[in-house]
Order: sequence, then structure tokens, then C-alpha cells
Amino acid sequence: MDAMELHPVVAGLFARGRRRTVRVAVEQEYGVTGTDGGVVPIDRVRRAAAGAIAAPYITFEPGGQLELSLPPSLDPVRELRALSADLRTHLSLAGISLLTIPVDPRTDVPLQLSAPRYVAMQRHFDTIGPAGRRMMRRTASTQICLDWWPGRAGIEQWRVLNLAGPFLAAAFARDGGRLSTWLDVDPTRTGFDDQVLRGDDPIASYAAFAAGATRFLDGAEAHVSTLFPPVRPRSTYLEVRFVDALEPAGVERAVRVLGGLMYDDVHRRNVLRALEPERGNLAEHWRAAVLAAPAGLQEVAA
Repeated sequence: MDAMELHPVVAGLFARGRRRTVRVAVEQEYGVTGTDGGVVPIDRVRRAAAGAIAAPYITFEPGGQLELSLPPSLDPVRELRALSADLRTHLSLAGISLLTIPVDPRTDVPLQLSAPRYVAMQRHFDTIGPAGRRMMRRTASTQICLDWWPGRAGIEQWRVLNLAGPFLAAAFARDGGRLSTWLDVDPTRTGFDDQVLRGDDPIASYAAFAAGATRFLDGAEAHVSTLFPPVRPRSTYLEVRFVDALEPAGVERAVRVLGGLMYDDVHRRNVLRALEPERGNLAEHWRAAVLAAPAGLQEVAA
């Protein structure tokens, strides 16, 4: 599958929306455990959560991690606190707890989602090493989604989030385990380098990135959906994927920092001007972020 074949699908991911008020959506992932510390079947979690206010926003990851995908809001952290508290109350009645941790320490977590997509994904990752199974079954993040604007501002938003990614990942990291796992999963589809920022056409750059990833699902759209870069284009918004699973206080800080980069024109351009010279060093910065943010650049997250 070459870049030209993938180009129309990728172009849809870069459609971008209109310039809106500063909205943010949070997608919070949790590990799930029973009172005995064991793995809880997804069906049991779903039944226990059925009466919660958050029930319509719940999905699950391959290892049974619960994802709470909230709609865009002007105050996303307040809504996350309220809905997650109500959800925890419902789950506790069934002896189920949510864990806000980047990597589940349990090593016996099975693959709970057995759809062909996940079976094929696991089979592919197994040809590379153990990191793919660990990522699918045991990791959790706080994904933050921000409105993607048209025109020059939108190009700046795309570039600044990608360039600032390793420094922000280090600033918000709770440990290096989740990020180190992602760096080992499959470099052809995770993009922890400057692949998507090369050249003047972001659509062409992303299509080339997609063409370089091994295909394990049929069809252009399905293939593109198996790409997991640190910042994922989602047509009218950008999905930041590099943040560890955070408690609400950490989410609040991350939302404030990312919102400033995305929605403050002056701040965004100042940071972008400072970081553009580092584009060719992104792979090195991502490796350094596993341990700590590189000295001298931590002001990006201030």
C-alpha cells in the first residue's frame, strides 16, 4: 500500500475544523482490578457500570482497561472528577476498583478483546518483541483532545504539539515504563521521530509515514487506524497520546499547558520558534524523555 493510495484517507484526517472557543476533551484510561487484585472480565465491569452517569462514555482497551471518553467541554477536569467519582461508586458496589496507573504491574493480564483487529495486531507485534503485548494489555494514558483550527494556526498547532511532545511527556511522566514500552512497540507505526514533520505538506508526510508501516489489516482506512503516533490527527481535532495516566490534578495541569500551546497564538508561535531547530533531534529527545526532560527545555511545560 503506497502513499498515493493512502493519501485520500489521510487527507480526511487533516480536514481541520473551524476556529472555536477553547474546548478540550479528555479520554481517561484506567486499569481495572477486583477485590482480590485479579483481572476483571469486561462484561462484569460493563454490568456494574450500567447505572453510572458515565456509562455512555465507557469503552474498553484490549486488556480490559476502561476508557472514559468525555465530550468536549470548557471545563473538562470538573466533569472528569464528577463522572469518575460516580463511576467508582457504582463499580465499588460490585467489588471493582479503577487504577490510575501508566503500567499495570500484573504480568498475567490476558487479551480480553478478541475482535480480528486486535488478534491481528497482537500477532504483528509479537513478530517484533514483547512490548506490543505489554502496551495492548497493561498500559493506560490520559489522552487530551484539542480543537484543530484551519489555516496557518492549524499548521502551527500540528507542528508545536509534535515538537514539544518529548519534553511534555517527560514533564508529565509518572515513570518511564509506559513511554519506554511505546518506543519499543513498532517504530514504523508509532512515529517517535520527525517523520510526520518532514517537508511542507503535512498530508504527504503523514501518508508516507502510513505507507512505511507494515499492513496487517485490509483496506486503507483500517490500516491508517493502526498508526499510533504521539499526536494523532482526527480531522477536526488533535489527539495527544503521549501523557501517562494522571490523577485529576495532573490532568488539570496538562490541559492548561496543552491548551496554552494550542489556543494562545503568541505563546504557540514563541514555543514553535524555539523548538523548530530541534526537529531533526526528535528521536533522540523521545529516548531521553524516558528518563527525564532534556535540560534547558523544561520551560516548554511551564
